[in-house]
Amino acid sequence: MFQFMRAADLAHVLGRQDLGDRLTDEQFIAAEIKRFRQSRRFRDMYNGERYYKGLHDVLHKKRTAIGDDGDLIEVDNLPNNRVVNNQYRKMVDQKVNYLLSQPFVLDSENKAYTDAVKPYLLNHNFRKLLKSVGKDVMNGGIGWIFPFYDEAGELSFRRFRPDEIIPLWQDAEHSRLEAAIRVYELLAYEGKNEKVVQKVEVFNPDGIHYFELRDGNLIPEAPFHEPYFVVTDHQGGSQAYNWERIPLVAFRRNEEEQPLICSCKSLQDGLNQIESMWQDQTEEDPRNTILVIVNYDGQRLGEFRRNLATYGAVKVRSDNGVQGDVKSLQIQVNAENYKAIIDVFKKAIIENCMGYDAKDDRLGSNANEMNLQSMYSDIEMDAKGMEAEFRSSLEELLWFVNCHLSNSGAGDFDEEDFHIVFNRDMMLNESKVIEDCRKSVGLISNRTIVANHPYVDDLDEELKQMQKEQQEQLNLYGDFGKEKP
Repeated sequence: MFQFMRAADLAHVLGRQDLGDRLTDEQFIAAEIKRFRQSRRFRDMYNGERYYKGLHDVLHKKRTAIGDDGDLIEVDNLPNNRVVNNQYRKMVDQKVNYLLSQPFVLDSENKAYTDAVKPYLLNHNFRKLLKSVGKDVMNGGIGWIFPFYDEAGELSFRRFRPDEIIPLWQDAEHSRLEAAIRVYELLAYEGKNEKVVQKVEVFNPDGIHYFELRDGNLIPEAPFHEPYFVVTDHQGGSQAYNWERIPLVAFRRNEEEQPLICSCKSLQDGLNQIESMWQDQTEEDPRNTILVIVNYDGQRLGEFRRNLATYGAVKVRSDNGVQGDVKSLQIQVNAENYKAIIDVFKKAIIENCMGYDAKDDRLGSNANEMNLQSMYSDIEMDAKGMEAEFRSSLEELLWFVNCHLSNSGAGDFDEEDFHIVFNRDMMLNESKVIEDCRKSVGLISNRTIVANHPYVDDLDEELKQMQKEQQEQLNLYGDFGKEKP
């Protein structure tokens, strides 16, 4: 039987006593926030999020030339295109949809358990939440779900952004939280002036502690401290309770918790740069490229450029028998070279991100099973590793669901056996899969055959419907051929 912990039974961890030359708890938390925001991990999270939104480094691209003193100076009268070809976002969406677009299955022989869990994890709202966490995992390397009780007293789940949570782990494997710090920003008003306020929440075994971060200092803020939830009895009394674990469940992309952007940022920057350069060069026509002027009827080159741009004509003269002329030195832009380099960058991004090319030649007229498996081999291998991480995290989340079910009287499922199955969104030759299922009848269980059929989303519901139809057939023909008494 699961047990909640009474808040009154726990010592208040965040004591604010003066510890001499040692850090107080508030000073320690403020130092951890500063260290995290200056870390490489935070920078990778920031890069992953902004690159997904299309805010790439190429947007700060400048055209430069060598100045009089030999240093590079910015030149603002040349074409300066900033092209973003966001292949990174395509890879993130592809990998998230591949693993999480289809409903996962909680396979248990105890139907009462799956029915009890269904309102919490096996529904559309949670699948949508899990997909959002999947994007966090890709962009930030880690995602977070916070189980809590809403105002109606129902167990609910909330997503926290990766760059908001600073975990304090008990072990090097990051398997159990000792505490966690959440830092986030809110818009507030000081009179009529809008300002950004930094809020801090500390999660520990004693509940949640509230602060505001001002100029690097942690200031306690009302309500100061709250338990994770309060239970009201039939007599109208209330009792504060806390979970036996910190109610923050981490979802990871891999063991290293590394964002996907770390695998392809330089390649994405190279792709943007080469496409921007290509557009720059195609726009540099003879009116703004190198011109050779012989006996120009004027003095200043700026005036010459302006007349050329305005009228499309140049006045020249003959001087000492030399005929005036204007010639241009043109650099031919070989489009094929750019196309080849762009193609190399796109393929390299797909390979380094372990995705697949939806325009692969293997999807042509000869799209057999071997070709499809070859095309999906990289993303399938990466998805298996991510699936193992997500399965472990969902089991951790189920601990909170089981605890809730046990203490709400829905049943004690502490020792319940179950298996979490993810359905891949892989392109398949469905006719071949259906034929294989038909040939497997009698060799393996019907439950396994139905689970692998491409048209089945809800295994238990499909088996229930099959049983219902079989019973209807028995009722219809069950007395056929029998002699009447």
